[in-house]
Amino acid sequence: MKDIVFDLGGVLIDWNPRHLYRKIFASEEEMEWFLSTVCTTQWNTQQDAGRPFAKGLALLKEKYPKYSAQIDDYFNRWDEMLGGPIKGTVAILRELKEKGYRIYGLTNWSAETFPLALERYDFLHQMDGIVVSGEEHLVKPDPAIYARLLKRYQLRAPNCVLIDDNAANISAADTLGFEAIQFHNPDLLRKELLQRGLL
Repeated sequence: MKDIVFDLGGVLIDWNPRHLYRKIFASEEEMEWFLSTVCTTQWNTQQDAGRPFAKGLALLKEKYPKYSAQIDDYFNRWDEMLGGPIKGTVAILRELKEKGYRIYGLTNWSAETFPLALERYDFLHQMDGIVVSGEEHLVKPDPAIYARLLKRYQLRAPNCVLIDDNAANISAADTLGFEAIQFHNPDLLRKELLQRGLL
């Protein structure tokens, strides 16, 4: 029986900083400028890789003092970036679990904020194990974090179906021998799993 590995943000959980910053900025233009110039994806990835938020925030506030309050909000109001579960995917996870598959998580997520997600989403506790990048100081698509997952839970890549919304993460998983599915939406994922005889 295959083992199923889910990415979390964008697959099971609707995480998006825009959920927060639409409340903060008067215009979409300023918000998009802020997220592409100040609190960027690349900057956030450093926290996902284990850098403390205090250090990441301090670096940005020194560079963009005018936006100090909005920069602090990235951590202080982080929970407002959580838009809720992606219900269709959570339903699939629960069906797979009922069928007896072992379910794992492999996520790029800060170790400081992940406990908030664990508290909020009960389905995370149905997983047989989760590897969190911020705790490992490794981020996808680094092959080392996939190797960490395999070693920790005694899994074999060819026996794992990995579901992720990021093309680079899928490519890395493919190279390592995982059976990888790029996630677009729950309906397409369901169709893909049915075709593979997993649902």
